[in-house]
Amino acid sequence: MQANIWPEGKRFAFSVFDDTDNATMQNTGPVYEFLASRGFRTTKSCWPCRPRGQGNCPGETLEDAAHAAWLKDLQDQGFEIGFHLASYGTTLREDIIRSLDVFREHFGHDPHTAANHTGCLDSIYWGSSRLSGMCKLTYNLLTRFRNHKRYMGDVEGSPYFWGDICKERIRYFGNFTYPAITTLACCPQMPYHDERRPFVNHWFASTDGRDVSHFVRCIREANQDRLESQGGACIMYTHFASGFYADGKLHGEFERRMTRLAGKNGWFVPVSTLLDYLRALRPARSLAPRSRAAMQWRWLWGKVLLGGTT
Repeated sequence: MQANIWPEGKRFAFSVFDDTDNATMQNTGPVYEFLASRGFRTTKSCWPCRPRGQGNCPGETLEDAAHAAWLKDLQDQGFEIGFHLASYGTTLREDIIRSLDVFREHFGHDPHTAANHTGCLDSIYWGSSRLSGMCKLTYNLLTRFRNHKRYMGDVEGSPYFWGDICKERIRYFGNFTYPAITTLACCPQMPYHDERRPFVNHWFASTDGRDVSHFVRCIREANQDRLESQGGACIMYTHFASGFYADGKLHGEFERRMTRLAGKNGWFVPVSTLLDYLRALRPARSLAPRSRAAMQWRWLWGKVLLGGTT
């Protein structure tokens, strides 16, 4: 994609999908204050409800009144609020529907963007269900089949099934992450529809910035300049609760490098704004088999063979 494609004469696009694992107002609030002060507008995911049982990487939810009010304030500032499943624990269909109703009550619309949460059986097209053919078999062998048919959000008849609800109420769903800052170059089809996974309307890929060390490494100066010179687009997938703010201060290199990035002529918008723009540039299309295979093998190499776990 050429640099002059972006709105308002911008040379590149940059966004963030912040996975809400372990997040509280205390450990992520200062990060958002900083982002807002530098002109970034990104996507902050949330959980509408607490789980009925145990969960993974717990944090605040919309049931916490102060947290809910803070997220509404972020929305009013121009940040997007996304959906990280119903809760940080496995959730039944009826509670998933209720959680989406809670989300809509707070923010005035259904989620535009969403992503699965680790370990939740209601995750949709997750584990080996993300993959096809030999890529799927290779993944299952490498992971000793521990994620084979484990996740059931897309399995009709399961108590965790909500695929039809996802198709009705959510526009974009996150899937593969890649190490390169140029997300769009890794997945030029996005946002795309995969006919083999019909309950998701449109998928998007992202760049692996899972914690502060990965994030800071990915936005080093040479990578920023490459993103700008290529006129590319980056969607960073991260957890702002993972080391970005500690001991009463922001991570110094994160603050410095993001300040440098903010000084460039970039289009700094929430994830769904970026994806809506990409969809408007070209006709809607389904994923071709060759593109599907290339995307899956690229992810498998980066995430499993090089030490990834999901």
